[in-house]
Amino acid sequence: MQSKTRKITLFELALFAMYGALMFISKILLEFLPNVHLIGMFIVLFTVIYRAKALIPIYVFVFVTGFFNGFNLWWVPYLYIWAILWGFSMLIPRNAPAKVLIIVCPIVCSLHGFLYGTLYAPFQAIAFGLDFKETIAWIIAGIPFDIVHGVSNFAVGLLVFPLVKVLRKINAQSL
Repeated sequence: MQSKTRKITLFELALFAMYGALMFISKILLEFLPNVHLIGMFIVLFTVIYRAKALIPIYVFVFVTGFFNGFNLWWVPYLYIWAILWGFSMLIPRNAPAKVLIIVCPIVCSLHGFLYGTLYAPFQAIAFGLDFKETIAWIIAGIPFDIVHGVSNFAVGLLVFPLVKVLRKINAQSL
């Protein structure tokens, strides 16, 4: 039985490496604004366009971040936190109508930002031996940061639909 997934071409591999690097650079450029970045927008965008292959630029970003900033404890949740956003983005149909993308993409980005601290908490609890009450306290203490994260993710999530149109046009010409 033949596999239904296409193999990754050398062009795609180079493209995905550049996308991962772009994600990393965009995060560095926005570090002066705590919890404001383009990573969620890029993940939703790449997932809508490339589906499962979007995991490649996501993990290029994750590992480049580790190489440049150190593979410390804060980095470990990156291994699953961005994959959760990718998983929810996979629920958006590839050929979703514009009306759906315009509404759903910013909401998906935003929800991930609002839930970031909660998604991070299981690792935090395991790594530092927190009990349930301490974990809940840690989540509550992070709510102001998650609010900034969620609101900013919604704002940058508004870029997904226009960029989907651009990438679809570029991909139609080059792939």
